[in-house]
Amino acid sequence: MTVLPPPAARQKSHVTTWHGTSLEDPFAWIRADNWQEVMRNPSALDPEIRAYLDAENSFADAALADTAALQSTLFEEMKARLKPDDRTVPSPDGVFEYFSSFAAGGQYPRLCRRPRGGGEETILIDGNAEASGKTYWDLGAASHSPDHTLVAYSTDDKGSELYTVRIRDLATGENLADEITDTRGDIAWGNDSRTLYYIRVDANHRPRAVWRHTIGKPADSDELVYEEADESFFLALGRTQSRAFVLINAHDHQTSEFHVLDANDPNATPRVIAPRVTGHEYDVEHHSNRFVITTNSDGAEDFRIVEAPVAAPGLENWVEIVPHRTGRLIIETVVTAHHITRLEREDGLPRIVVRRIADGAEHPIAFAEEAYSLGIAGGYEFNTSNLRFTYSSMTTPAETYDYDMATHARVLRKRQEIPSGHNPEDYVTRRLFALAPDGERVPVSLLYRKSTPLDGSAPAFLYGYGAYGISMPASFSTGRLSLVDRGFIFAIAHVRGGKEKGYRWYKEGKAEKKPNTFTDFIAAGELLVAEGLTQRGRIVANGGSAGGMLMGAVANLAPELFLGIIADVPFVDVLNTMLDKDLPLTPPEWPEWGNPIESAQDFATIRSYSPYDNVTAKSYPHILATGGLTDPRVTYWEPAKWVAKLRTLNASDNLLLLKINMGAGHGGASGRFERLKETARDFAFALKIAGRAGEPGAA
Repeated sequence: MTVLPPPAARQKSHVTTWHGTSLEDPFAWIRADNWQEVMRNPSALDPEIRAYLDAENSFADAALADTAALQSTLFEEMKARLKPDDRTVPSPDGVFEYFSSFAAGGQYPRLCRRPRGGGEETILIDGNAEASGKTYWDLGAASHSPDHTLVAYSTDDKGSELYTVRIRDLATGENLADEITDTRGDIAWGNDSRTLYYIRVDANHRPRAVWRHTIGKPADSDELVYEEADESFFLALGRTQSRAFVLINAHDHQTSEFHVLDANDPNATPRVIAPRVTGHEYDVEHHSNRFVITTNSDGAEDFRIVEAPVAAPGLENWVEIVPHRTGRLIIETVVTAHHITRLEREDGLPRIVVRRIADGAEHPIAFAEEAYSLGIAGGYEFNTSNLRFTYSSMTTPAETYDYDMATHARVLRKRQEIPSGHNPEDYVTRRLFALAPDGERVPVSLLYRKSTPLDGSAPAFLYGYGAYGISMPASFSTGRLSLVDRGFIFAIAHVRGGKEKGYRWYKEGKAEKKPNTFTDFIAAGELLVAEGLTQRGRIVANGGSAGGMLMGAVANLAPELFLGIIADVPFVDVLNTMLDKDLPLTPPEWPEWGNPIESAQDFATIRSYSPYDNVTAKSYPHILATGGLTDPRVTYWEPAKWVAKLRTLNASDNLLLLKINMGAGHGGASGRFERLKETARDFAFALKIAGRAGEPGAA
């Protein structure tokens, strides 16, 4: 489909031996030896590697040149669905209420506040001004001090997730001299409004140390509060809703350990809630003289809620509040002065349950659609009966509600506006179940126009993720309407590896059971064919990051099922990455995928499905792989090596494209409009290969 010759990466002998097995990796040279330096200074990339990536980018641009007008049309369509001056519902905190907004035409959010109840608005941080002159900019976190005089915020200007923390005086609008580099981005204030906690990353990009900064003092005088000794555990910071405690969460993918700091004591030392035990995950909130803990202890696979005295929070003092129920996964617990609210999921659908602390009385918040997304929006205040939540479905734009937990009154505060127009009645959303090879029923969420013929002629766009216990909500997306309006059936395969059907659903798609994720996705594709919605070879598959691994796996396992595959920042070089203990995420990832360094069985399991290692001589579908040069999560060389190897073995004439963003990381381009351009490119690829490149409604 293109006359230009594709780039041919040179091959160089590179052999390593593990557990008596030799691994030949002729494209290992694409991995920069100085990758840590490249994260901080992209210009340090080896010229030969840069030349190869540039050649692949030029080839992809040439191959998609005939979609330039289509990409522009898609971009303008998606941009027209975004409210130019959109804003969030203000969230009250004392005498002020805080919100974020966009200026008309602005790429980046602004953090704002106004007097409680309304009044003159003040811009605290203007993302557009902060990003001026930069090719990439991301606001990691922003948090105002308890006395409302300062705001601390973290930014990344390379996409490498190395955040710099700054503090702004809200009276003058000027930044203080305090500036802290190489942080994870997390921020937590002490209640004196002079103490700030943050996490610094180590030389291998891992967040392993919590530091305490005193406003006005130089960063080199900051105090180390907690340092994680285990390189496989990462740290995160938070605060309880009561604001009484700062939380340090040490975790990998199957174990957590919380340490608490008294937020009223600027010299506090951390104390542990419950020492880590492999496989025990828990989360911590606070109410009065007790901690409220969501835990999977004592066989509570889908979690239960307990309480423990603040003075003695150890496991031996845990008293159950909400018991475990198999298949009902407790996702999140929010504690306020008079209520414990939980977000839970059962059989793939979420719900909110409110529990009155005084007497334990519970009631759910009900919803009617067949498939939908639900989230607790949270807030700043503790002594409140108000709960804010968001609701959407694949046909219904996002709605923000305030719910009075005492009176059960529900008030719609905002409905997502679609300036170019959107009529939910023009679309259909459904929930089907695919039968996996082992008999499991895999939920599949569908979206299509009512006018789309369901006779097998329509192409399908099938999305999947399936890792880390992350569930894919059946939520509203303005972007995907551009595909659906051109006759695509859009589907989400809720495969194992997520938690759509409880914690068991996650365990059945990780480590040695990871192949279930792949066969679940293939079963979802086969279901679309069996239901007469599309045909074999008419499905475009899409997934990113760990979902990109899924794309690589199904390309190897069932290439004939798919017309094309869009693999965004794909984790496809699984075996080599899990064997490289110096990479940022490798040690914490071992509980998820297995440790092939220590275990011959884990080595064999990963080797059996790792997409890069299982590319063979066969006809592959059209493939578009993307990456980011400064991505610390899925390094740029994973998709680059994968495409290089595919070029040597692919027996088809289908498009095989690699697009590396040379100025961004894992999340792609920054800015709400620039990000849409990448989506427009991906969708144009799908429409091109499906023959649906015309205007909406065109066959």
